[in-house]
Amino acid sequence: TLTENKMLARQIMVNKKIRSLEEVSFNDFSEKRLLTIALLCNNAKYLGERTSTEAALLYLCDKCDVIHFQERYKRLDEIAFDSNRKIMSTLNFYDGKYLMLTKGAPDIILNKCSYIIDNNQEKKMSSSDKYECQRLMNKLSEEGLRVIAFAYKEILKRKSITKSDENDLVFVGMVGLIDPPKKEAKNAISDTFLAGIKPVMITGDYKITALAIAKEIGIYKENDLILTGSELSKMSDEDLDKVINQVSVYARVTPSDKIRIVTSWQRNNQVVAFIGDGVNDAPAIKRANIGIAMGQNGTEVSKDASSIILMDDNYSTIVKAIRNGRNIYDNIQNAIRFLISGNAAGIIAVIYTSLLSLPIPFAPVHLLFINLITDSLPAIAIGMEPMKNDLIKQKPRKSSEFLISKRVFLKIILEGLLIALCTILSYYMGLKVNQYAARTCVFLTLCSARLFHSFNCRGGHSIFKDPIKNKAMYLSFFLGMLLLNIVLFVPSLQPIFKIWPLDKEQIIYAYLLAFAPTFFIQVFLIIKDLIRKSR
Repeated sequence: TLTENKMLARQIMVNKKIRSLEEVSFNDFSEKRLLTIALLCNNAKYLGERTSTEAALLYLCDKCDVIHFQERYKRLDEIAFDSNRKIMSTLNFYDGKYLMLTKGAPDIILNKCSYIIDNNQEKKMSSSDKYECQRLMNKLSEEGLRVIAFAYKEILKRKSITKSDENDLVFVGMVGLIDPPKKEAKNAISDTFLAGIKPVMITGDYKITALAIAKEIGIYKENDLILTGSELSKMSDEDLDKVINQVSVYARVTPSDKIRIVTSWQRNNQVVAFIGDGVNDAPAIKRANIGIAMGQNGTEVSKDASSIILMDDNYSTIVKAIRNGRNIYDNIQNAIRFLISGNAAGIIAVIYTSLLSLPIPFAPVHLLFINLITDSLPAIAIGMEPMKNDLIKQKPRKSSEFLISKRVFLKIILEGLLIALCTILSYYMGLKVNQYAARTCVFLTLCSARLFHSFNCRGGHSIFKDPIKNKAMYLSFFLGMLLLNIVLFVPSLQPIFKIWPLDKEQIIYAYLLAFAPTFFIQVFLIIKDLIRKSR
């Protein structure tokens, strides 16, 4: 997910020395034995690719011109790799001997070795030998290399092996492979933190390797914790829940560990997204609130368990999805805010005139026009509002939060009251003539006020801080104004829409009242933006 998925052998360690690949020679006994194990204890088919650890090892063997030996030495038996054991072994007939060839996690392999090849000679492994191998393993890991260890053992008079044979091995050496982080990974992780989301690395790699990569791409921060699968297994669920917020890296984990981590976050009332590609990731993908699988390199099992599939296998796509999701959600909230605040103003005006036994402020045809034109056009345009630059900095909303939050509800009430006040003032202006003039003034003011108000409902900034780039907003406003004025001023349409001819002074006054709510809201937003900037 975070790396280029192009494994490449960078260094090898034999005879307790780290060597560059340019120094490797198949004539050297230790290096020959290491390359032989890498070649024969391998289930990949060499196609020139380096998309897995085993393929990268075959690529190394090809560069050392030993790839053709793969068909020469027959495999007799195999103990397959699994995520719990973290090693695999094969039995091959090699140079007249039955050899069990083993590769896997260096910390596991070292604990199973009783002998070591040193100076191209097999000898008993001492505590100092083991310490030196561990030191070199850590050195390779600190460079962000994935370290694979190799060992062997002669099997006498048998053509099969069992897990009990995986002991008293002869340690040969290690290979350090690198899978470079994607160029965009660091920026994507940074954006994830900005979005109020905590990224956590869960890997089967060695602890120091995982830590080096996590530091490089920015997942690991100062004072964060790192846990291994063995440490995790010793912790109770209660202990894990207490430290789960502090842990940013998990290494050497099993599939069951991944489920425990996801469940612990959920017990802490967090929404969890789990990203994986392998069969072993499928249970955790299924358990998470949002399961995400890789579309290119993911297994079919992980895809079936997921709710989202990344077709480009790129972590930065998730950040783009977060931006798009928040933009859609904001636009929905803003459209609802626009519709309810405008309708609330009309309802308040009707209730006010009813309580005071005044003439009804709307004709039925006025309400139809309002719903068809001044409701639908701006609401559609608000739904097409492009993404804001500061959208990624918004904090995630709680899953228990209603679509209309308290903040949005308060805006709806205040804006509805402000538009209603101006509408009622316009009503009284028209009532000085007669009830029909009052209805026309209310119709003109409310329709215009709602069209102006659509510019307030684009977001939380003033139009000066956040200039209007949405062409649909301009189109909906001008089309709405055009249709409104056609209805108001075309004599043949006035009887149909119950329009009383207004004089010039009444029209200007009605438009000023319609613009007043937007003026006051924009002044408030400008002051709010200045306060934000001063901070």
